[in-house]
Amino acid sequence: MVYDYLASMGYADPVRVQQEAANSDLSCLIRFYSERPVNADQQERTLLKGVFSVRKGKTQLHKWAERQVILCGTCLIVASVKDSLTGKMHILPLVGGKVEEVKRRQHCLMFSSAGSQAQTYFVNFDTLADYQRWHRQASKVVSQTVSLVDLSCYSLETVPEYLFYSQDITHLNLRHNFMSLQGPGGLLNLPRFSQLKSLNLSHNRLGVFPECVCEILTLTELNLSCNSLHTIPVQIGNLQSLQTLSLDGNHLSSLPEELGGLFQLNSLGLSFNSFSHIPAVLERLSAVDKLAMAGNRVESLELCTLVRMSHLKIIDLRLNRLRWVKSENLEAVNQVTQLDLRDNCLDSLDLSSVCNLENLHCQRNQLGTLTLSGFTLRMLHASSNRLTTVNIYPVPNQLTYMDLSQNLLEYLPDWVCDCRKIEMLDVTHNLLSELPSRLLNSLSLRKLLTGNNRLQRVPDLLDHVPLEALDLQHNKLAELPESLFYKALNLKYLNVSANALESIPPSSQSEESLSTLQELYLTGNNLNENCGAVLVGHQNLRILHIAYNRLLSFPASKLSKLELLEELNLSGNKLKTIPSTVSSCKRLHTLIAHSNHITVFPEILNLPEIKLVDLSCNELTEIQLPDSLPPTLQELDLTGNSSLMLEHKTLNLFSHITTLKLDQKSTTTAADSLSASTPWNHGYSEMSGQRNKLCVSVLAVDRFGDSVEACYGIFDGDRNEEVPRLLQCTMGDVLCEELQHSSVDSVYMCNTFLTSHRKLGMAGQKLGASALLCYIHRETSDPGGNFCLTVANVGTCQAVLCRNGRPVPLSKVYSLENCTEEMERVKLSKAIITEDNKVSGVTCCSRLLGCSYLSPWVLPKPWVHTEPLCSQDEFLILGNRALFERVSYQEAVCTVQAVQDPRAAAKKLCSLAQSYGCKDNIGAVVVSLHIGEDSCTCDPLVSTTESRGPPSATVPVTVTPGPSDPVNLSSSSGIVTEFSSETSASEMGSEAGSTASDEHPSSGPVSRPERRCSLHPATTLSGTHPNLFQRQPSCATFSSNQSDNGLDSDDEAPLEGVISNGSKLEVEVDIHCCAFQLRSGAPDSPKDLDFEKRGSDYPNGKMRRQNSVVVSATNGCLLAVCGREIADLKKSPSTSSLFGKKLSNGSVVAPEDSHNLIEVALEAPKKKSGYFTAPAQQDPEDQLIVPPSLEQEVREQLRGQSPLVSEEFSTCLKMNIDWCVYV
Repeated sequence: MVYDYLASMGYADPVRVQQEAANSDLSCLIRFYSERPVNADQQERTLLKGVFSVRKGKTQLHKWAERQVILCGTCLIVASVKDSLTGKMHILPLVGGKVEEVKRRQHCLMFSSAGSQAQTYFVNFDTLADYQRWHRQASKVVSQTVSLVDLSCYSLETVPEYLFYSQDITHLNLRHNFMSLQGPGGLLNLPRFSQLKSLNLSHNRLGVFPECVCEILTLTELNLSCNSLHTIPVQIGNLQSLQTLSLDGNHLSSLPEELGGLFQLNSLGLSFNSFSHIPAVLERLSAVDKLAMAGNRVESLELCTLVRMSHLKIIDLRLNRLRWVKSENLEAVNQVTQLDLRDNCLDSLDLSSVCNLENLHCQRNQLGTLTLSGFTLRMLHASSNRLTTVNIYPVPNQLTYMDLSQNLLEYLPDWVCDCRKIEMLDVTHNLLSELPSRLLNSLSLRKLLTGNNRLQRVPDLLDHVPLEALDLQHNKLAELPESLFYKALNLKYLNVSANALESIPPSSQSEESLSTLQELYLTGNNLNENCGAVLVGHQNLRILHIAYNRLLSFPASKLSKLELLEELNLSGNKLKTIPSTVSSCKRLHTLIAHSNHITVFPEILNLPEIKLVDLSCNELTEIQLPDSLPPTLQELDLTGNSSLMLEHKTLNLFSHITTLKLDQKSTTTAADSLSASTPWNHGYSEMSGQRNKLCVSVLAVDRFGDSVEACYGIFDGDRNEEVPRLLQCTMGDVLCEELQHSSVDSVYMCNTFLTSHRKLGMAGQKLGASALLCYIHRETSDPGGNFCLTVANVGTCQAVLCRNGRPVPLSKVYSLENCTEEMERVKLSKAIITEDNKVSGVTCCSRLLGCSYLSPWVLPKPWVHTEPLCSQDEFLILGNRALFERVSYQEAVCTVQAVQDPRAAAKKLCSLAQSYGCKDNIGAVVVSLHIGEDSCTCDPLVSTTESRGPPSATVPVTVTPGPSDPVNLSSSSGIVTEFSSETSASEMGSEAGSTASDEHPSSGPVSRPERRCSLHPATTLSGTHPNLFQRQPSCATFSSNQSDNGLDSDDEAPLEGVISNGSKLEVEVDIHCCAFQLRSGAPDSPKDLDFEKRGSDYPNGKMRRQNSVVVSATNGCLLAVCGREIADLKKSPSTSSLFGKKLSNGSVVAPEDSHNLIEVALEAPKKKSGYFTAPAQQDPEDQLIVPPSLEQEVREQLRGQSPLVSEEFSTCLKMNIDWCVYV
């Protein structure tokens, strides 16, 4: 069974299946497949029992006695004999009764039944724990209004035998168990419940209809969904009281005639079965008014069949294989009012004979023509078809809602303008070139969506209209109607982004404005600073997006009048300053003004509600700060300001900000930069939108592994932030490990996803995320050949490659609406797909990492594709669902082409998506590619080499980087520093840390090779490991509220990259823009080799330790970890991203304690008084502690030692650290 499960997940190699089957983590997944998990507290969850002191009645006539007491179902059961159930049993019904604390006695409860003849029992418990447990369970029972027992999801094979004493049970829920027929508590005994009315046996994998259920004649509701039933017995006719019968998610293809005798049956669920036609027995079920047959195999619908079933008013045939809806005669179908034909294969639809149709759903078909009757039509949903026209006769005067988006309409039918009650019209993504004047002047229309068409003008408004929302984005508009704002006085939302507007109309004809406009989106036009004078009339504006226009300035006097402004986006203009009058906008909480020429920090830090400020990619040089900052400020992005220098005082003032993003100045030399250059560089952006948390995470490593490789990824958790963060931190390490096992792209990528899915542990049971991973590498057959891009994804994250200016999609969207084969697979596995196209109402994705409980419907097996790269490939775009829902592939490519900096391009993509109406989390990664011979930076051939002797065996220092192994930093977007003022949480889990095993350092003599470019790498030296993959960081954020500042006195200069405010020390490195490649020399003796094994946490770094501060220096780059012990970083550098929580703008903050805390973190170190408990220390013999007083003496002694050792030691002494620990 385990092997079958692993094979269904996607594992193909039998050897790998055996290895995975032995993994203990598999229990987190397999329990939702076929296993029956053993619950230690299973009996306690279904019943409570024990021997306690009991007294009957409220008077003192009865004495206390030791009796067996049981609380099961809805009753309290008291035995008449101690420790025995053979005597008389006293049953006390509790539903509607009372359970109260007896204050005169310790740990005593009074149980009373309901009614005038109520009985009372006093029970004295031995311990407080028993008392609380019984009180809690009994309180649930007495609070019920019906006699309901819920035993769902308890992994039961039989019901507790004591449950049969509760003869008053009317509702029994046994959903999601493993019920069997035989046994004392098996299904054969269920008829013993004499008053049972409702029975739920869904998801029990029965395989056969339990005929014993047909003997419970009192049943009015029976649910047998998802039990792999193939037939229904004729005994079903015995249940004459049955009103609701749910048979969804089975393998039924026919129904017995006896079912037609259930005249009280009014609800029959037949969805997701195997019916090829509508069962004829439904003609006799006159009380049933809804035909629920979604997800079957019906290919044709005869309307005459519905005529014979005159009692059916609601028809649900979505997700079938419908190809025809036939009407052989002109007989009218009068009773049907609602018809759902979504997600079928219809190419034409004529429902003119359905005279009383009120609501029609026909989305996602292939309809070219649609003909309807308009007598009673109220709502029409016909999006995602191929409609060129819609014929409705007569004019639908009752129509209020119509969605014709994503079709091929070139004009709107005339009858649309004649609809008297239409309130909402959606015609986005069509081919409309004009709008009828009568439509815009409709006296009923309140919401008009006409974006993504070919409109060149909007007709003038002739009179006052009730229009409240107008979307005109992505058209060809050069102007708006002059009377728009003072004729549409109710207009609250206007989006005209991505047009060619050079001006906007005035808000009124006089000085006094009556405008009620609250949201205005003007992004992507040709507006200049003159538009500010017009905007002043909209004094109710809350959201203003005017990004990517031609603004040179914003009138100061005008901005001061927008006092209600809450969100302002001025990005992508040519602003040099933001007016000081912005301080008048007291309600402003979001200011986004990246990609301008701003040199002076705006006066916004006095605003009482400011939360987010994004001034990245500008020309800031300094920041003038007030004495104190508003406590509401959470995020400040100052990256991309190359001339910005911040003093310690400024940084100390920023210390309370949850997220601070700055550029960290690189400490690499020019030679290091050249040797570390790669033919690609990246930028990324993450925005939370209008949600209060960021559920998108990004992985970006420009230098991945030993050779010239890169790894990029994006993870979208939809509504959860835990799984994306775990994937961000571990997936790069898993890929590194899988690359050592296989060189076949489909194998190592698939196994990377499956292993990451397993390593999510408990967090991945109920939570999941879309994931996309891109790996740039050399061709496997030719390590010195061309580059290839291997892409793997699950869910809705997507990757697009720009080749010759055209988009090349590289990923596959695994959603039920976009992938027909996945829809069929999920249907065949008998999943219940809700009306919003979600599996069990949870997710629209058929493949995710996580969500183990939805197996086998939702799988973690990815789509894998390898694309050879060439010189025509310009860049790569990674984005989540929210980005590509609003920005098309072609627009994304054109957007990035117009921007030089990848980081600015990623920010622009996210800003555009927000201006186009996205309210969700958005994430984008842009990777600029420079694949070509012109990228060569090789050194000319030289004959001289610098040889080095082996280090002395007497000095315990063998792990030392050679001069040819520099720290590899990202080449274009700089190194981003993110400061988190809260304590980072390594509690995120031991499972969620690094997953790759520790690699051994490479062996061989250390020499200085010629510098080679990434296109022509040097050949592997003899004695090295050509297949060695070094683990890379995927994120890093370290902080501590109580760590030492790393200095002995205020007179000493601070370490570069270390920020201190007296009691706090913070140094953080953003892994999205920085990757460390750790290499090491070879040991020369067994003693040295043993030392390397013990000190392999930092294979080639020098480590210094003082007051729980670990500083690792690698060729001049500092990585400071404050308030953390070495063991916290022991697994991998990428584990460090667990220390922070991602927020908007790519920020990282410390996670808060919540009920969503990852359960796999139980093994993580715990905090004590602000510090983590220190792990076991290394052997003192393996440490060399050099006090300051002995520095000079040690230096002299080392002069005669190995040049390599003495050089590294001298470098360490220059770092102004009090003492060093060499590992």
